[in-house]
Amino acid sequence: MILVSACLAGVNCRWDGKCNKNKKVLKLVMEKQAILVCPEQLGGLPTPRRPAECKGKKVFDIDGNDLTVCFRRGAKEALGIAKMYGCRKAILKSNSPSCGCGKIYDGSFKKVLVCGDGVFSRMLKENKIKVITEKEI
Repeated sequence: MILVSACLAGVNCRWDGKCNKNKKVLKLVMEKQAILVCPEQLGGLPTPRRPAECKGKKVFDIDGNDLTVCFRRGAKEALGIAKMYGCRKAILKSNSPSCGCGKIYDGSFKKVLVCGDGVFSRMLKENKIKVITEKEI
């Protein structure tokens, strides 16, 4: 079973209430090869919500509110689901403060990308689960 970001499967759970539907990810879900998660929703954040970005190991929304606790809680919940299903691979949404892998926004809210991983992506890697983005499938 492959873990996937719910927004990539067409679930309207992005910060702006929209999705990032990806045909390849949706096919995996329809073929029952993938399970969806949205760590931000699992962490208790509403949809829609204010945009958020990572600054170091913390996550702040555009108004300066520290959302790190919610992001970590959601990542732990989603990691539990990954373990429950025996997932060894994840396809996550690029650049996201939760799911970004390799590149994330720098916290300036000016669309500046820097090297790094989102909270959930980092947690999966620490637990030996391979992470790629939708750009790599």
